[in-house]
Amino acid sequence: MKFYKALIITLAVSFLLTSCFEDNDDNIIQASEINDFVWKGMNTFYLYKENVSNLANDRFTSDAEYADYLNDFSSPEQLFESLIYERQTFDRFSWITDNYFENEALLNGRTLTNGMQFTIMRRSDTDPVRYGIVLYVLPGSSADIQGLKRGDIFYAVNGSDLYYNSPSDNNYSLFDSETYSIDLGTYNTNGTPELDDDSVTSLGQSVSLTKEDFTENPIHVNKVLDVGGKKIGYLMYTGFNGSSSELNNVFATFKSAGVTELVLDLRYNSGGFNSKAILMSSLITGQFTGDVLIKKYFNSELQTIFEDQDPDFLIDKFINNEDGMSLNSLNLNKVYALTTVWSASASELVINCLKPYIDVIQIGTNTSGKYQGSFTLYDSPDFTKDGVNPNHTYAIQPLIFKYANIDDKTDFFDGLEPDIFLGETRTNLGILGDENEPLLAEAIGNITGTGKFINQKGQNTIESDNLEPINSIKGKLIDDREIPKHITNRLIFE
Repeated sequence: MKFYKALIITLAVSFLLTSCFEDNDDNIIQASEINDFVWKGMNTFYLYKENVSNLANDRFTSDAEYADYLNDFSSPEQLFESLIYERQTFDRFSWITDNYFENEALLNGRTLTNGMQFTIMRRSDTDPVRYGIVLYVLPGSSADIQGLKRGDIFYAVNGSDLYYNSPSDNNYSLFDSETYSIDLGTYNTNGTPELDDDSVTSLGQSVSLTKEDFTENPIHVNKVLDVGGKKIGYLMYTGFNGSSSELNNVFATFKSAGVTELVLDLRYNSGGFNSKAILMSSLITGQFTGDVLIKKYFNSELQTIFEDQDPDFLIDKFINNEDGMSLNSLNLNKVYALTTVWSASASELVINCLKPYIDVIQIGTNTSGKYQGSFTLYDSPDFTKDGVNPNHTYAIQPLIFKYANIDDKTDFFDGLEPDIFLGETRTNLGILGDENEPLLAEAIGNITGTGKFINQKGQNTIESDNLEPINSIKGKLIDDREIPKHITNRLIFE
């Protein structure tokens, strides 16, 4: 039997793997069609393919062996997870979904949410009892209507105290309900810097929250501050999605106001679309149109194809317009970026890829450390949504490329380290966009020459003792550019 893999690069963020083996009606593989799709998608695209022996092109010697392999997995999720390269280190971000409609909504900022964006905190290193802090609230959401605000503390859900002993022993499933109530409290340090004697006191107030289908506007706060004779633009941007024209309009306002300094608040921005990162970088600057902003690296097979057939696809450049829309670029030579551990992917891309061109002053804490990007792969002949298999709604979102700046900086697993380390504290979050909010105040101080250059490493910031953030979207960088249509080269492996 002759085995082959035919790889065709075609349009719409995809490549075509026709079959792992000969494809004819008499050669029926008795295995899950979903598992078949998962393996082929990972075999074709996965960034770390070379590191996963079960994704090797010569892994199977017959159709029967391939079918037996697929049938050994009880679910597509189990198969997908088995193909991930070092989940806790190299690949923390690939995922699979059984509902690609929900996945598409998620990537575009539309989720089922009550609008309370929060994290869960420990009171001490030994106490399993936890409490929550509201980080920000989505305007117009249930949480907003109920009057919740940044910095609010809650200690119970549906009357049950929050606790966490281990990943398998906690009651965080309380947050899964479409409707739940939270009990509000106040946080008390009891006058000491130690955590062990800290406490949360009940306010005797319960708030009921209801989730709804909600589209978040990533332009959460934008304003022009006039401080010390400096015109400072402030933009809190929570996701690289949403309307390009609305973002361009914000920069038009900055431009008309004479803004000469910009504070870009990415502290809760976990990423989004590659095109929006290019847009943001080009709006901040404007003097580098046509220069290389991003370099991309795929697995060795795909990298070779691109290098031979269309090397321009491996780079993204600064732009001065988008779909005929002229950009209101500020032509800045410096930008201040506010970051936390939740700043990921496209947020990190903007910081990393602007640094060779302008001064990027990063204030906050280390970012997430996601320097990889993905495409959405569907079960269709060319892995696009065209001709998708109607029998299921599975899709996979594997890491497909990693990015670097013009100086080839990439692989920053521990995140991008700030120039000024200043963590958010549980007792003084401040109001987003207010001149006295700690991170923004430090940026303003740096601009006006009155900054404190505070280094809080080792102090008790929110991130130094947080668990997984709740209502946080996976760090993501989605390449939404079409694969060049003219590329039709095939690689045949005999």
